[in-house]
Amino acid sequence: MRTIELALAGTILAAVAGSAHAQNRPTEITIATEGAYEPWNFTGPDGKLAGFEVDLANDLCARMKIKCNIVAQDWDGLIPSLIAKKFDVIMASMIVTEKRLAVISFSEPYAPTAAAFMVEMSGPLANLPGTGTTVDLAGDKAKVEQELQPLRDALNGKAVGAQVSTANVAFLDTYFKDVVEPREYKTVEQHDLDLQAGRIDAVIAQTTSLTATLSKEDFKDYTIAGPTFTGGVFGQGIAAGLRKDDTELKAMLDEAIRAAKSDGTINTLAKKWMKVDLE
Repeated sequence: MRTIELALAGTILAAVAGSAHAQNRPTEITIATEGAYEPWNFTGPDGKLAGFEVDLANDLCARMKIKCNIVAQDWDGLIPSLIAKKFDVIMASMIVTEKRLAVISFSEPYAPTAAAFMVEMSGPLANLPGTGTTVDLAGDKAKVEQELQPLRDALNGKAVGAQVSTANVAFLDTYFKDVVEPREYKTVEQHDLDLQAGRIDAVIAQTTSLTATLSKEDFKDYTIAGPTFTGGVFGQGIAAGLRKDDTELKAMLDEAIRAAKSDGTINTLAKKWMKVDLE
């Protein structure tokens, strides 16, 4: 009888736990993206959101079997608005950094990140030192400084644009603040247009974003120059941002992201939108 009673008690506790788990599981969420960072997320000619992360968000929501609303939010308001509970998740090519981890949580990364400079093809910076190489900023400090010194010399006195509140700004501040004039912009489109107008000498942005810009006819005279940068200030990959107390939603997203990686969906979307193979 004692054994039966214990087994029955265990069954009841498991049922209660399962019920509590089900109650904590969201059935509808709102996902915010910037809508101005092609090909990751952008607003198409029809006014609808599109891009790699929009497709991925819809796929993840289908896997989680919940309803998702996707909305646009200015980049610099994403984290404050998430904390203020105006939406539940950020999917906006946001890099996981220690600074951001201090205030919000992140899902498992769904894409790596790398950055580079874009310059005018016929301009004085077209042959920046290190073109075609990769600098891992997480490597030996002395080696990184040695690799960056020729680039610092070449960019001395130049104006370089970057999107506000991004790892690109942190990169300039960490390694180039004493040699370049940094210019911060609300969107990448704004700094691209200033480069085109000759108001700045270069921009620093994710390579995938630069590739999308360079595919446009208006930017056929521009190119990526200098090394590709990874690690360090460029964080631990790109992931979905969540509030720290939304642990159940994080677990759901992590599971869905792992499944989307495993069956090749994320790689298929990356090839569709960014023309890169993540595998």
